[in-house]
Amino acid sequence: MKPSLELLSPSNHALVLIDFEGQMAFATKSITMEELRNNVAVICGASKIFNVPTIVTTVAEESFSGPVFPEIETYYPQASTDYIDRTSMNTWEDEAAYQAITGTGKKKLVLAGLWTGVCIVGPALSALAEGYEVYVIADACGDVSQEAHERAMQRMIHMGVKPITAVQYLLELQRDWARQETYVAVTDLMKKHGGSYGLGIHYAHNMLKHG
Repeated sequence: MKPSLELLSPSNHALVLIDFEGQMAFATKSITMEELRNNVAVICGASKIFNVPTIVTTVAEESFSGPVFPEIETYYPQASTDYIDRTSMNTWEDEAAYQAITGTGKKKLVLAGLWTGVCIVGPALSALAEGYEVYVIADACGDVSQEAHERAMQRMIHMGVKPITAVQYLLELQRDWARQETYVAVTDLMKKHGGSYGLGIHYAHNMLKHG
């Protein structure tokens, strides 16, 4: 009854959040900003709840792209987290970012960010070339068009990247509702950012009180 080694666990991967900044978001058209921000909140909350090593990297934060999403600041405030600012489009080609990511010692990397076709494709393919297993959270990424996002995802999948979604990421880490140490935090996160699924949890928790 051993789980597959393909599954993500809190201890077997690092999460890399790439360029979730205003200037990148303004041109993102493949996903609504409301959905993207909710999904970013879900994965940030998940990584925090499960103590996943998390790297936040930006591009030209002060001169062009602007600050990170508030949802990232909520879980990884800049006052306590070293955001790695770059000039390179490919995070993997920035020395500080590369050292931070590889320095986690994790051979599974989970990526999310803007834009899919540039800032995710670059590090995803580069990490694959160095022997890492790469997962991309497809609905926590976005691009200038649906076509751009889909072609980027297709290209990465052809090369061996494993696509997942934000809620899938969270539930794969929880995996068993009997894990009471994270149950409340996970369900509270979903109530806030989980859309209709979160409403279902809220409904069930409240109706059980009256049963």
